Order: sequence, then structure tokens, then C-alpha cells
Amino acid sequence: MPQCAFCGKATTTQEGLKRHIARRPECQRQWALMINDIEADNLNTPDDNLPPVDVDFSHVHPHLDPNPAPSKSHRRYSEPQADAGWALHEGETKFERYRRHQEEEVEDRWSPFEDAEEWDLAEWLVKNLGQTRTDEFLKLPITQNRTKLSFHNNRSFLQRVDALPRGPGWSCRKVTVRGNKEDEFGAPLEEEVELWSRDPVECVQELIGNPFFKADMTYSPAKAYADRAGQHRVIDEMWTADWWGETQKALPKGATIALIILLSDKTCLSQFRGDKSAWPVYMSIGNIAKAKRRQASARATILIGYFPASKLDCFTPDARSLAGYRLFHHCMALLLQPLIAAGQHGVEMVCADSLVRRVHPILAAYVADFPEQCLISCCKENRCPKCLVGANERGDSLDSPMRDPESMKEILEMRKNGQHPPEFEENGLCAVYKPFWADLPHANIFLAFTPDLLHQLHKGVFKDHLVKWCIDIVGEEEMDARFKAVPNYPGLCHFKKGISTVKQWTGREHKEMQRVFIGLLTGAVPSRVLVVARSILDFSYYAQLQIHMTETLEALQTTLDMFHANKDILKELAIREHFNIPKLHQLTHYVQSIMLLGTADGFNTELPERLHIDFAKEAYRATNKRDYEEQMTLWLQHQEAVFLRAAYLDWLAQHPLLPAGHAEPRSFDPGFDSDSDSESEETEAASPNTTSSLVTSKEVTHIVVKAPAHPHQSVEKIVTAHGATDFLPALQTFLQKNLPQTTGVVPGVHDRFDVYRQAVIVAPPDQRVGDAPKQWHVRARPEVVASGWRSGCPGRFDMALISDTPRSSGLRTLDDVRVAQVRVIFTLPRQFGTYSRALAYIEWFTPFRLPDPSSRLLQVSRSTRHLRRNAAVIHVDEIV
Repeated sequence: MPQCAFCGKATTTQEGLKRHIARRPECQRQWALMINDIEADNLNTPDDNLPPVDVDFSHVHPHLDPNPAPSKSHRRYSEPQADAGWALHEGETKFERYRRHQEEEVEDRWSPFEDAEEWDLAEWLVKNLGQTRTDEFLKLPITQNRTKLSFHNNRSFLQRVDALPRGPGWSCRKVTVRGNKEDEFGAPLEEEVELWSRDPVECVQELIGNPFFKADMTYSPAKAYADRAGQHRVIDEMWTADWWGETQKALPKGATIALIILLSDKTCLSQFRGDKSAWPVYMSIGNIAKAKRRQASARATILIGYFPASKLDCFTPDARSLAGYRLFHHCMALLLQPLIAAGQHGVEMVCADSLVRRVHPILAAYVADFPEQCLISCCKENRCPKCLVGANERGDSLDSPMRDPESMKEILEMRKNGQHPPEFEENGLCAVYKPFWADLPHANIFLAFTPDLLHQLHKGVFKDHLVKWCIDIVGEEEMDARFKAVPNYPGLCHFKKGISTVKQWTGREHKEMQRVFIGLLTGAVPSRVLVVARSILDFSYYAQLQIHMTETLEALQTTLDMFHANKDILKELAIREHFNIPKLHQLTHYVQSIMLLGTADGFNTELPERLHIDFAKEAYRATNKRDYEEQMTLWLQHQEAVFLRAAYLDWLAQHPLLPAGHAEPRSFDPGFDSDSDSESEETEAASPNTTSSLVTSKEVTHIVVKAPAHPHQSVEKIVTAHGATDFLPALQTFLQKNLPQTTGVVPGVHDRFDVYRQAVIVAPPDQRVGDAPKQWHVRARPEVVASGWRSGCPGRFDMALISDTPRSSGLRTLDDVRVAQVRVIFTLPRQFGTYSRALAYIEWFTPFRLPDPSSRLLQVSRSTRHLRRNAAVIHVDEIV
């Protein structure tokens, strides 16, 4: 039986021991000291003498699963902050309370619906049909006669939906705006607008207490390293960055911070006519893993308000912009008012692990595009919303001081009192005398702004500037021709019509352009322009990394310095007169933001663009287009109720209802030393926090279909259709090396081979760039001649990287690999014995030469032998 080594408390399972340590501050402190001692001992042992260890962070941290290990197994060493995230006592999550209610009332799990089939229908109706269509469907004779539903029209159906548990409620506040225009009687015009909002503290309770996020929830910060000595810092999630740890020092011991992430973006609702718009405000918490936050379907980012999107016609055009600034800040202050007291004193909340903690919701990050960042920071759009760089100095690599909230508030207060401080104009401020962030505790709005990969990098610096500069140098026609000339390759977007005719670009298309852009520019622009382009693209790729280390952050800054060192070539070519570009200046803050808040992929503005579809556009389409805000909130409540019920049923499948009169065993004592071990050993073994569930396949898989596309192909056909001129000599050399027992069987022109069109290679994910396995196709497909109504297709013989030996993991470097063109993918016929491995006939390129000094691209050329292409037969699993 496990026993606490610090106080002697005995528990029935290891899970119970972890809970005990999480709730006893003294044991928790002793645990932290023990971990530090162990790590100190490990520092005295050279790493070379230790076997590689995949560290599960949750086993190191002293709390009950406070920081679940990343979704994939990888090596890291942690330095936990033991005075955060303490559990006060045990509680019940929303799902547990509802399950207990159903047990006490002896309700069926599908209540208020009759059974699983009726629930499935109800879920489909809410998600896919509006109220009118639902009523029509329920009144169809076939529906009424054959389904025998417990609801017969839309009204009775919605009554059952309204009986489902739902999230925080909505409220509407009327805000009266007095303009500077006057009516015919000389009275100032007024406009009444509506602010629809939800209590942000209740929304935090909903997120942090949702059992659906239990495996992805974190309650305390820690520093992570790639080495035992702590020399190589690892930053990915918000709990590994600096902001949380620094802010934690200002709170009482054991406090838990809910890292508020706000997202806002104005969007158009009407598609083809009208000018209806909405201004949604979303919220998430950085305690939830970024991979889960990025999933729109997980509802880890929720809607907390609709701001008025009025045109403010009661103001003259010259005063309308400032009035919009003030209205935004007034509405945001009303919305976030509950966070002031909650952030200062904390609120006891039941967390996803069924433990109660004192939670301080504090604004940590704000995701917005550049104009909205200026709106939030109360500065003009010709200034930086984060720092005090001069209006005409944003094109230089300067280390400008950051804006300070206290200083900004003092300057605005002086301006409000009729004074004219010079800093008001020097800092480019707008006369918003009461910013919403003025009273938020422990928040620095200027540090909260996060990198915007979509608008600043992909669309901004790359597409709107770098591509335009290069087109001005090369010419539009030549640039289109180069894009058209890019060979077709699986997984690579082919701009077969060029890029000049494309009017609207997506973020994905920007990324596809970046993949080939340096290769297109080589030989078309001066070498220093190529260095400028390469530095911007290198910066873009480093900024997109999902795991940063000390070295990658240094490289990120180095690439930006390289751009600034070579940018003057564009002035010399008369392409640019200056580089005073707002989005270009924002890149100087990326390293600081990543160090403070975690990697940039956790704050991409692509997420609110996607959320607009669910929470704004679809909601608007469900209304009658008049007084639509109220109808939108009602529709969203129905959607949320159905989503929560579906999540509850999924949870209930793992925590089933108990028969009447039976209660789930729970133990708790007033000393907050409860070690409830309701989960069985089998459940614990399958928990997301155990090492077994973190292990993923690291093998590279090569897939060739069972049935060949071209069975029993003759050697003559292979030579002519595939261009495999040395097929037989290469195959004979392969057989002598790999199948010496078949020396008596010599391949000849009468042999026939099963030929395949392609091989699929699946490699394990590289966690630095994504969580999904990599998959690509290598084609060896001969030309298809047009016949009758069937169109022809050119031959596709793809290039590939070939390894000297089969690899058990994904490609990390280009050591011991060469480029080759794959001509034929085939298997040996039976006369050569039973040989299951697929083979490929390839034509080699030369080994990699030194990279080009400007583009840094590696150079290769065709390899020849005796004036013929150097060919060989290899195993398909040697392709990497």
C-alpha cells in the first residue's frame, strides 16, 4: 500500500498518494525539496552515463496532475513552482452535480428525452435546422405517425432543450451615447446601443471546472529545460513561459491563476446585401493546453459578449473615431468589471479534477489585429501599441522602452483635467480617459498583445510587402512564369495560373507560396535581395515553431537582425524609400512575447476568424434579421446546451449512473487530506497522465498498396514507359548484394514485374511544427495517353531523399541522405523467392554540395557514370 514518506499517511493507490501530497502544504513543500535534491544529485552525473528518459512532467510536479505531460513523449526536465495551485478541499464538478441529481431523482441519462434515439434526433435538429424548419419537420405525417416522439412541435421541443443544463446566462445593458450633432431643436442627438454580455468569472468557472478538459488543464507554472543542467530552456505552453511565474509572486501562497485570454474582432454578418455587423468578444484560459484551445469544436474558447457595432451617426465624421474608441473601452469595462474583485481576492472554484482552488482570474493575453491593438492601447494607428518607438522610427532595429500602464494612466488623467502634458502627443495617445484595463489587477495590457502570425507575418510582411518588392524587381510576368514552372509535387500547391490574377488570399495559400519562394527568386534578383527574402522567411518559420528553445529564440532574433542589415538594397534599387512599416516593427516584439506568454501558435488570429462562423454568422442566419442580437444569444444558448449534454454523456460513459440507493464512495476529512480513490487501477493505468498513453509510434511507415496498378509488366514496358534504361543491370547488382542465394536466377527480358504507381511514407510528428504525423506520396507513374473521352496525363516521377539505411524515426538532418528520382516501384516475381519488401528503381543525383551563400539552398546535379545516368535498385523503405 503506498505511503507518504513525509507524514506516514497510507493510501490505497498511487493516485491517492498524489492527491494527498497535493492537499497537504507541508508534504507538498517536502516533495519539492526532495525533487530539488534529486535534480541536484543528477547534475553531478554526466548525461552520457544515463539512459535516455522520457519524462512525464505530471510525475515530477508535487500537485495532483497540475501540469499534464505534453501529448507526445519527449525529453524535458522541469523546475516546478511549488507555491501555486494548491487544492483547498474536494468538490463536485458540474457533471458530477448533475449526475448526483439524476441519481437522486431516479432520472434516465437521456432525460428530458425518452431514449438515445430521441436524443440523437434532438441533437441533429438543434445543430442543423432552424425553428421554422424544425416545426415543419415535426408536423410531417411520417414524423408524427412513425416516430412517436415525446414532442410534437417546435415549442414543445424547445421546452425540452431549455430544460438541459447550460452555461452562464446572457444579459443586455442599454448604453446611451450622446453625440456632438444637434437636432432641429438644438438638442444633442443621442443613440442607444446594446451590450450583450456574460459574467466572465462564471465563464472562467465553466472552463476551469469542465471535466472534458481535465487531461489538458494546468494549475501552476514551471520552467522546463531540455537538459538536466537547466542550460537550454524549453517554452511552449503558457505554464512554461515567464509571465505566470512572475505574476504568481504577487499572490498569496497556494493561489491559482486563471490566465485570461481575450480575443475580439469585428466581423460582417450579411453576405450579399445589407451592412449588418457584429463585434464578438471571446475568452479562453491559458491553463488549457494550446492544442485544445485551437480546436474550435472543443469549445475551449467561448463567447462572452457582443459589443455594439454602431456607426455612431450622432457624431460628426471628425469626432466619430474617438467616440468609437471611448464606446469600446466603456463597454469592455462593463464586461470585465467582475474580474477586478475576483483578480484581487480570488474566488473558490471547483476545477476539472474535482478539487476546489482559490482562483484569481487575471488578464494575461489579448489576441487582436493591429488596428484593434491600437484601439485597446489608446494610441494612434501610426504608433506601436506595445512600445514608445517614434512614429518615424519603426523601420529601424531599435530597443525602445515598453509602454507602462501606470504612466499611460497618469498622462490620460492629466489630459482629462485640462492639462497638456507633452508625453500625450509624444506617445501618440488618444483622449480615452478611462481605459478598460486601468483597474484590472496584475495586468499589463501592453505586454498582453500577442504575435499575429496571420496578419503580421503571412499576409502582412510576406504577401503585402516582400512579394510586392520582388515583383517590382522581377516583373509580374516573370514572377507568374516562375510560379507556373514549379513542378507538380504531392502536397505542394501548384499555382498553375501564377499569382497576379488571385484577388483574395487565404492563410494556407500564403504558407504554400513561402515554401517555394526562395527557389523561385534564385537567379532572378540580386544576391542581397535574396538574403532579405530568406531572412524574412526564416523568421516566419522560426516564429511558427510550436516548441521554442534558447537556440531557436536566438535564431529568431538573428534572422531579424540579418534583414535589417541588408534591407538598404531595396532603397538602392528604388523599391522602397523607407521601412517605417507597422507590421514590420511588430516583429521586434516576438521574442519578448514568446518568452512571456509561450509560443505564437497558441494565439493565432485564425482562431477568431473560425469562431466567427459558429458564434456570429451561423447565429445571425438563424434569426429573422430584426433585433438579431437577442435571437443570436438565444440560439447560442440552445447550441451550448446540446454541446454540454453531449459532453456530459461522453463523460457519463466513463462514470456511469449508480442504482438508486447506492452512492459513489468518497472520503474526506476536515484536514483536507482526502484521498478518494474512486478510479480503479485499470482506469488509472489508462489515464492521460500515465507514461503508457504518452508513447506514440516513432517508426517511419512505408505503404504500398496490395494490388498493383500495373501487374505483370514486361521489362520492355518498364524501360520504355518509365524511362528505366538500366533496369536489368541495376536489378542484377541489387540481387547480388541483397539476395546472394539467388545467384543462379538472373533477371532477363522475359521476366514480368508487378508495378505500383506510388509509395506513401508516414513519419511521426515533429512536435516543433505540429502534432499530426507527416505523410507524403512518392509517385512513379508513366504517361497516360489521351484516348477517346479520357484525357491524358503526363508522367510523374518524383524526387525523393534516400537514406543509406532504413530509419526508425523521422528525418531530422540531411546527413547520410542523397537525392534521387524514383522511376519504378515494383516487387520481385516468385522465381526470385519470397521477398516481401517493395523495391524502387532510382536515378541518383550528386551528394549535397555547399549551400549557396545567398539563398542557403543546397545544390545537386544529375549523377552520371560512363556518360549514363547513375541508376540503382533500392528498398522502398530507404526513402525518407
